[in-house]
Amino acid sequence: MTAAGQASWTSLSKDGHTVTVHIPVIFRQRAGRKQILAPPGAAPWSPAPHVHTALVKAVVRAHRWRQMLESGEYASSAELAKVEKINESYLGRILRLTLLAPDIVEAILTGRQSNTLQLDDLLKPLPAVWAQQYSALFESQ
Repeated sequence: MTAAGQASWTSLSKDGHTVTVHIPVIFRQRAGRKQILAPPGAAPWSPAPHVHTALVKAVVRAHRWRQMLESGEYASSAELAKVEKINESYLGRILRLTLLAPDIVEAILTGRQSNTLQLDDLLKPLPAVWAQQYSALFESQ
């Protein structure tokens, strides 16, 4: 501890040639990528935004599929699911992403979404009211 009561994160070797810096962090694996988190109680820091490709891909697919259905290119979600070679219920869950609040979609596309947000969170039934979507997705995490 230093005189101010702060923990010292550096130490000097006995020979005086090596300085060791201790950085308390937590390593997590999310979506196949390593993530570094500051320990509880530490000053928050913000790494560069990370675009979560699975979330972006799902949102883009949802809007593409919706456009295909609304344009009449496909008569039903069952027909579209058959052509896309996916399960119809999965297509329906993905299509619900077109009902996400615009600020949530923007956060996903720019990489400003919560680091803990996963595709499974978006595929669960969400409220239709945009303010309630935000609460359901981010306040429980």
